[in-house]
Amino acid sequence: MSPAPVLEAHVSLRPYNTFGLEVTARWFARFASVEELRALLALPEVQAAEKLILGGGSNLLFTRNFEGVVLKNEIRGLEVVDQDDETALVRSGAGESWHALVQYALGQELSGIENLSLIPGTVGAAPLQNIGAYGAELKDTFEQLEALELATGRLRTFSGAECGFGYRESVFKGPLKNQFIVTSVLLRLHRQARPNVRYGDIQTTLQDMGIEGEPTPLHISEAVSSIRRSKLPDPAQIGNAGSFFKNPEVSQAKFDELKGQFEGLPGYPVPGGVKVPAGWLIEQCGWKGLRRGPHGVHDRQALVLVNHGGAQGQDIRDLAYEIIASVREKFGIELHPEVNIM
Repeated sequence: MSPAPVLEAHVSLRPYNTFGLEVTARWFARFASVEELRALLALPEVQAAEKLILGGGSNLLFTRNFEGVVLKNEIRGLEVVDQDDETALVRSGAGESWHALVQYALGQELSGIENLSLIPGTVGAAPLQNIGAYGAELKDTFEQLEALELATGRLRTFSGAECGFGYRESVFKGPLKNQFIVTSVLLRLHRQARPNVRYGDIQTTLQDMGIEGEPTPLHISEAVSSIRRSKLPDPAQIGNAGSFFKNPEVSQAKFDELKGQFEGLPGYPVPGGVKVPAGWLIEQCGWKGLRRGPHGVHDRQALVLVNHGGAQGQDIRDLAYEIIASVREKFGIELHPEVNIM
């Protein structure tokens, strides 16, 4: 029998958001199983309140105290549930850290998510925004997930098609937002290595590591981790949520027009157009390294907004909107936050 759920009042969320912002939750609780989650959802205080499901807190910007209930997902568990000659199905509890899942897969000599190494956050948050990096996305290996419907307490299985994955998007950020809590994720990984080294940074780093010939998944994971550490600040050292903005996509005609005006404009072909690095656009507008007291833009990666200590979420939000306006004015391109602004 599961213990009775514990609901705490007026809890600081500073340890639970990687920006390190000092905000409080009216109510706060943890759950480590579906049964515990259902018990929490049955409490009158929880039923009546706005709910926020918290994983690693690595994709959130709090601009105010949260007057509802924060439910922290701590459902654990990693296992290979089935396999054949070519693939293996790996199930992860939604409360596991994403990188722990990557390391588990590497330990099982499975390939497919090594390019997503060291992405912060939990497994349950990964499908919400279809995490991606260095030429790979979650949807590439996604099989299905289980999620609990808040209104009914019932578990439902979602296939990849039902999740509606797009660039940092899913139905859970759109029509089904705040209606489900992910409890587990199932991935189909490869038993034979399928190295994805299309990104030049990975190739260069592998060469620097002295790797010759075809790299193993572990080699790629180490290379990606090295790149991320060199470009992105550690939230334990300086508050941040990683890339604050999505990389915008423009038409080929728009890209060609801009290329004629701005020498060195980078771009990567995608279906229907060209993806332009938001960090480059922001840097060209002069924001890289800017500091306004306790908040600012990181000095090595213009995509990252930072809390140097004691910043207010509203100030970081306002800075983000200023950056969006300046990029719009200079390039005619609209940036959109990747981070969820609360």
